[in-house]
Amino acid sequence: MGSCSCRKKSAARGPFSVAEVLDVVASFPGVTATRVELGEWVAHVECAAIADLCVALRDHPLLAFEQLMDIAGLDWPTREKRFEVVYNLLSVSLNQRIRLIVETTETEAVPSVHGVWPVATWWEREAYDMFGIAFSGQPDLRRILTDYGFEGHPLRKDFPLTGYVEVRYDEERKQVVYEPVKLAQDFRNFDFVSPWEAMTTLPGDEKAHRS
Repeated sequence: MGSCSCRKKSAARGPFSVAEVLDVVASFPGVTATRVELGEWVAHVECAAIADLCVALRDHPLLAFEQLMDIAGLDWPTREKRFEVVYNLLSVSLNQRIRLIVETTETEAVPSVHGVWPVATWWEREAYDMFGIAFSGQPDLRRILTDYGFEGHPLRKDFPLTGYVEVRYDEERKQVVYEPVKLAQDFRNFDFVSPWEAMTTLPGDEKAHRS
């Protein structure tokens, strides 16, 4: 009987309905829209409200999003607000997840959430390095993946695939040197014709013409 009672109590705590959770999330200041996308909860948030919202999502008993799993950037060059900052949160105690989406420009800084989850410093530095997204209140906003003196942000859509600088070890100078990227013109021409369409003869065709 004791174990049965425990199971009933545990079941009473079980996951809340999607409607209940999204209604609570939508009630917080700064949340502009909520939806379910491919089975995942999604909320769009005003840039200025993200830090306060994260505190609320972490502390609310119906939500309990204790962990920040990651922060990702998205680049939409044709939009007025070019970047999306995506926060993936996890509630370990309630076994539920939510994705927060914030839109920002190249000049508008997003409030840092490192005070809510210290691990955010790593992710915010990565978004800054790769996309150039700034985070206000972040005390350690430095590049984290690229080299010292790197110029530009590699994951922006307008960043060239070849980059601007190449790094190599110079045997004569016995040191690492940085040089402008130099590619032969042959490597810059792209042939979009299928190789099978471009070939008029295929290996082995000569055998078909033997008498």
